Amino acid sequence: MAGSPAAGVDVMGMSVSWLSDQGEVRQLLPEVTQIAFEAVPAVREFPSYRGQRHFPGLYYAATVDGHVGFESWLERDHAIMLDFDPQVVGFASQPFWLSWRGADGQERRHAPDFFARLAGGRGLVIDCRPADRIDERSGAAFAVMRYACDRAGWGYQLVGEIDRIRAVNLRWLAGYRHRRYGQPGGLAAAVTAAFEVPAPLLAQAASAGDPIVVLPVVFHLLWTGQLTADLSAVLNDGTLVRVSRGEGR
Repeated sequence: MAGSPAAGVDVMGMSVSWLSDQGEVRQLLPEVTQIAFEAVPAVREFPSYRGQRHFPGLYYAATVDGHVGFESWLERDHAIMLDFDPQVVGFASQPFWLSWRGADGQERRHAPDFFARLAGGRGLVIDCRPADRIDERSGAAFAVMRYACDRAGWGYQLVGEIDRIRAVNLRWLAGYRHRRYGQPGGLAAAVTAAFEVPAPLLAQAASAGDPIVVLPVVFHLLWTGQLTADLSAVLNDGTLVRVSRGEGR
């Protein structure tokens, strides 16, 4: 049943451990609901070694002006999605361990991939796993995590692959996420004004100045949501771009 943990789980003894300036902290689940997990260091390392199947790394997140770790391209893409989402005001990777006892009495633990803080103040926990890679053990851990999030008042999402075209578009725009791309010679206001009426990306950018200078500003404004375009189709020279009216990205 949705919102229920796996059979035999000791729900009363669930605890959460995370890293602070003083070292590891561990408390019972009901005691941690006000912790800013969007601003804690990762509880796990992101090892890199020859022959590994995954591709770990660090993603610079403009939302937090800092690096967020990832263990796979899938996690990297979801980090980009979180960074792009205007409702997300902060997020961290591998923020805590959730610990519980299974039906066999053995302690289990699971570290979710991300914790995000939404603009309204609610927390959101995210696990990334393609549906065809969810086995019995991981499925049980995700069920427990969902139940724990319900008890803590956080949202929970188990996410898989992102639409390929949208993912490609966001990877491209993420290359212009840093605020420096919005500040070359005060062009942002002129570029925004140029797209008050929907127009093809390249032609209208050229009307505002040298495309080599203007296009990075356009891409940055698309990233920040000041401009908008249909990202369900491949972003190209003819994509219609316009000023955003607050309808989201």
